[in-house]
Amino acid sequence: MDLLRSLPIGLYLEQPVSWLHRIDSRVKLGWLLSFLLTPIAANPYWRLSLVGWLLLLTVLTRLPFRIWRRQVGLILLFSLLLFVLTAFAPDGITVPNQPRLPVEDLSFVQPTLADDPAVTAPSQPAPLPQPTDYRYVLFYQGIFRITRRSLELAIRVATLMFTLIYSTNLYLLTTAPEEITAGIDNLLHPLRRFNLPVTETVLTLTLSLRFIPLVLEEVQNLVRSVRTRAINWKKLGFRGTTQVWVMVAERLVDNLLVRAEQIASAMQVRGFTTPNQHQVQWHQFQLRLWDGVALVGIGLFWVARWIWGG
Repeated sequence: MDLLRSLPIGLYLEQPVSWLHRIDSRVKLGWLLSFLLTPIAANPYWRLSLVGWLLLLTVLTRLPFRIWRRQVGLILLFSLLLFVLTAFAPDGITVPNQPRLPVEDLSFVQPTLADDPAVTAPSQPAPLPQPTDYRYVLFYQGIFRITRRSLELAIRVATLMFTLIYSTNLYLLTTAPEEITAGIDNLLHPLRRFNLPVTETVLTLTLSLRFIPLVLEEVQNLVRSVRTRAINWKKLGFRGTTQVWVMVAERLVDNLLVRAEQIASAMQVRGFTTPNQHQVQWHQFQLRLWDGVALVGIGLFWVARWIWGG
């Protein structure tokens, strides 16, 4: 089990270098925000089209199939599970209305038309045909029921979850952590006039992105250590199994805290006091022709959202 190779979530892919790697990180950040913001108050067709655009973008980047095969499969499986659960879930809760006093004490027997022989009951009108083919309940079989509201809510939840996870993962997969933090620092540079800690925030983001591989490595080592001990889980039972995994989780937290302390000690030994006095230029920004084309694409993307996604 190699988590760093089989499931590289949030890791940067250095090789091979695709055309998506060469685009400026600030431009890619604009595309990421566009994918995350355009689904808000959009129709189901636009949400489904975003899923298709992300999959098409993955194919066009020509990344190795082994890299994104499991990621796309797991995220699609999770999104489909959310879709099915939300589609068959009830679209509302029926609250019964019960009067304070019993109904029998206030009821009176009213004479009906059938009791009076002098009065003839009017004939019941024939039911009118439905003028349109509109149906609120789309599927009803036994305990399973799908309505228009539940189907729309299922599409909204599933597509939003897929877009949120996969677009962010694709951005981290094709953008180096130093480029991400340098791009955010460049975009937030005007906020320094208001004495906001932009540099400290960017430094924290850099360390957190660098810390992701360490977390996966610690999880991988602990899982391997449990597997090599050949534990008989059937004899342990539920309580014993829970105790073992609680001990593993505690050990994971301890190891991560040790790693964080080592990073802090390394920065302190190198004389790092404040980010403003120890700035390092990680990346030199230079907008090229394909960056301009990508910026124009962001504008066309938002125009399409207001025309067809509303």
